[in-house]
Formats: sequence, C-alpha cells, structure tokens
Amino acid sequence: MLRILLTGGAGFIGSHLAERLLGLDHQLVVVDDLNDFYSPEQKEANLASIREAGPFEFHKVDICDRETIFRIVREYRPDAIIHLAARAGVRPSLADPLLYEHVNVFGTTVLLEAARLASTRKFVFASSSSVYGVTQQIPFREDDLSIRPISPYAATKIAGEKLCFTWSHLYGIDTVCLRFFTVFGPRQRPDLAIRKFVDCIREGRPIPVFGELTTARDYTFVADIVDGIVSALNFDCRYEIFNLGNSRPVPLGGMIETIERVLGQRAQLDRLPAQPGDVPLTFADISKARHALAYEPRTTLEEGLRQFVSWYAPKLSVASVSDL
Repeated sequence: MLRILLTGGAGFIGSHLAERLLGLDHQLVVVDDLNDFYSPEQKEANLASIREAGPFEFHKVDICDRETIFRIVREYRPDAIIHLAARAGVRPSLADPLLYEHVNVFGTTVLLEAARLASTRKFVFASSSSVYGVTQQIPFREDDLSIRPISPYAATKIAGEKLCFTWSHLYGIDTVCLRFFTVFGPRQRPDLAIRKFVDCIREGRPIPVFGELTTARDYTFVADIVDGIVSALNFDCRYEIFNLGNSRPVPLGGMIETIERVLGQRAQLDRLPAQPGDVPLTFADISKARHALAYEPRTTLEEGLRQFVSWYAPKLSVASVSDL
C-alpha cells in the first residue's frame, strides 16, 4: 500500500485513476482546484463517484499556490505524486498561452519542489502526444529527437518533461513521464471532439470538421490509460518516458462513421479550414511501454464509444451495427 497524492483527481482521467488506486487499497489525497475550464459540477460528480470507491482526502487548491501545496505535501509525506493537473487542450492554449505556461510549467515546478522537500521517492507526470508536433518519424517514438511542438500547450508539456528530468537528476526522484494519446471514454471533457460530435448528431446539428477527413488520431480508452499509469507507478527507474496510446490511428472520417454506427444516426458535416496547432496524425509506437510496463491496450474505438454513450446518454439505446 502506497500513500499517493494525485493532482487533477476530479477530472476525466484523474477520477478513473483515483477509483482504481482506491480499489488497490492505496491511501489517497486528491488535489484539484475545480476550475471553470469546464463545468465544476461535473467535477463534483466525479468526486462523488470516487467516494463510492473508498475514502480519500480532498483539497480544493490551485497547484500554483506554492505555500498550500508545500504544506499539504509536507504534512502528508506521500510515497508518490501522480501529477495530472494541467490546463489542457491545443486550441485554447493559443488563446491564452500565458495561463498555460503559468499552470503547466510553474505548477509542475511547484509539485516537483514539494516532492523534493518531502523526500517523495516517485513522481509520475502526465505529458501528451502533442509534444511530437510535426515530427517526421511515424509512428511516434520516445527517442525521437526531432520533435517540433506547434502549440503552446505542447511546448508546456515538453517543458514539464525537462523539469522532471532535472529534478530526477539532481535529487534522485524516480520519475516517469507518460505521453497520453487522445484519451476518450466516460466522463470525457465537453470540449473534446467525441463528446461534441455525439451532441451534434443526437441534436441534428452539423459537426464542425476542421481540415481533412483523412487526419487521424490514436484514440485510447481511459481504462487502458489508467492501466499504464498504475504500471508506471510500480516501475523501477530513475527517469523514463513512455507513450500510452492504442497504436491504431483512426481517420477523422472513420471516427465519425463509428459514432454514427453507435448512435444509429447520420451526421451532417460543416467543413471548415484546418486550425492552427492541429497536427495531421498522432500514432504511438508503444513497444517500449509493452516491454517495460506490460502495457497492452484492449479497447477498440467502437467498444469505447459504446461505453461512453452508455454513460453520457443512458436513456439513449445504443444502436447495433445493422441499424445503419
């Protein structure tokens, strides 16, 4: 049993991870500021779901509040910190890059320094596939030195990885950085494409489609991501980076067709120009995570979408493939 401090635990991925950690009998402290990037009520509902899995301590606090974070970590003395809290999203980061830099870079530094002061031995950092940017190496490998981020969000995640390396090197904190690839599933944030598309199709509104239908994403179900995080928590290393993806990219057009099958409804498309910061492809090479973490994603896009719709619209009957 470990004493774990989890930042961003009221969010989409964090709430699923918190439930898993409690199911494994770990002691848990959750830190989340419940900000209004999306509905705080949804985050409160996520916290309520976590409480059904077991008791935990919760602190509503901004990770940039240095004094409060230092106090919580000092008093709790966690064996491990899992740092998921961040300002998320490529497009919003273009609108407010200074906020993204402050939360994602300064906030990560606060957590690392708190870990040092409390002699925390393990630090797990949530990075992103967006760090690869317009790399020419396909599929994306962790040892690619030519990555070129094209959004402030991606740049802040690279900065977070480098800060993790520095604190690991200087202070002996065993650190794992995990590059998540397009995570989806129940409790998904409302700003993400799958949830937006489901809303549009159900309500008969056109789907905003930016760029070409051939752009592709490596959609990864949240339970598979949680598997990888838990394995990383137990992985013995000084510093490592791992991709956590599905390694099966799906074109945008294919994703829309899959949602149509699941809902039993046709989509209308509103074709729009490509957006700055968007990349044409994400594609994880997960051979390193397979070997070191025994990571093996099991959930297909369609299976995961059916679980998402069952959570998001429980009164809506999920269609069979033959309904379209």
